[in-house]
Amino acid sequence: MKPSEFKAWRKLMKLTQKEAASALGLKSRIIQYYEKGERNGEKFAIPKAIELACYALTLGVDHYSGPDVDKKKLKKK
Repeated sequence: MKPSEFKAWRKLMKLTQKEAASALGLKSRIIQYYEKGERNGEKFAIPKAIELACYALTLGVDHYSGPDVDKKKLKKK
């Protein structure tokens, strides 16, 4: 995900930088680095996990407890 794509995602979601940080479990300053694409003059990449989290939030997923596990099937193994 490019910095411009990240910022476009945030705008599409109608989130402030502070709100985006909260939704992603980050500090506001990290959102600024992602949108700028650098920190202290060095490239600051957006991790794949953040890209996937943005996608999940776009779909309305704001909490994930893991897959549904059929405990009966687990006991048979």
